[in-house]
Amino acid sequence: MLNRILPVLTILIAIVAFWYAMAIHMNAPWQNTLNTRANLENVPFSEFAQQTWAQAKPVLPAPHQVFSEIWSATVAMELTSKRSLAYHSWITLSATLLGFTFGTVLGVLLAVAIIHNDATDRSLMPWIIASQTIPILAVAPMIVVGLGAVGLTGMIPKALISMYLSFFPVVVGMVKGLRSPENIQLDLMRTYDANSWQVFWKLRWPAAMPFLFATMKVGIAISLIGAVVAELSNAAGGGLGVRLLTGSYNGQTVQIWAALFLAAGIAAVLVALVGSAEKYVNARMGARA
Repeated sequence: MLNRILPVLTILIAIVAFWYAMAIHMNAPWQNTLNTRANLENVPFSEFAQQTWAQAKPVLPAPHQVFSEIWSATVAMELTSKRSLAYHSWITLSATLLGFTFGTVLGVLLAVAIIHNDATDRSLMPWIIASQTIPILAVAPMIVVGLGAVGLTGMIPKALISMYLSFFPVVVGMVKGLRSPENIQLDLMRTYDANSWQVFWKLRWPAAMPFLFATMKVGIAISLIGAVVAELSNAAGGGLGVRLLTGSYNGQTVQIWAALFLAAGIAAVLVALVGSAEKYVNARMGARA
């Protein structure tokens, strides 16, 4: 346990130390201006460093400022308050999970259709790949505005944008996974007089499970990105993307970093949950640890 934790802690300490040092460097010009206006000269370095780590609107907030903002905007605030990061995190999480569910189901269905029909493979796959060449920042406003014009607002547009990003890795990974059984395995199933459904359910589907969970880990993280990008196009709906947007408008860099860290934490938890589901499914299928 110690051998696994110690390297992580070492890297973490190095990152935090570098972060504090860069906060001093990047906040120093404005702090020098403030000290000049206050007729403060020859300030000791230790005191000057403390000043750069305590600015209200720093260029780069110090780590303790970010985590203090997260605490005060989540635990120390009413969860239903629209100023609470927990409230906005729940909005983003809801859109992420809905979009991820849509994307996973769509990706699996498309993969099944592709491996069972050559015409579908030749016609759909190029368009699926081409769909990912369009920048999401260009697509998101069009989807939000277009769906809003027909009365679809709130979570649905954000979920669709998350689905747009998350279905691609799932469909590509599942196509690879469903085609992973070797010819000798398929011939053995035919020898047992297995029909197409039995071949799919007893051979192709179990073989695709590692690919499915690997792509779901990518898909769940991308879904969160899609939800945040969608929120940038619809400031009225709330979410971490809205907090990022308002923070950038008002120069609230501490708020921006707090929202970023919360989004990263949510993504890490979601990926870990998919990993736990993978272990459970593998154990149920008799896979070796």
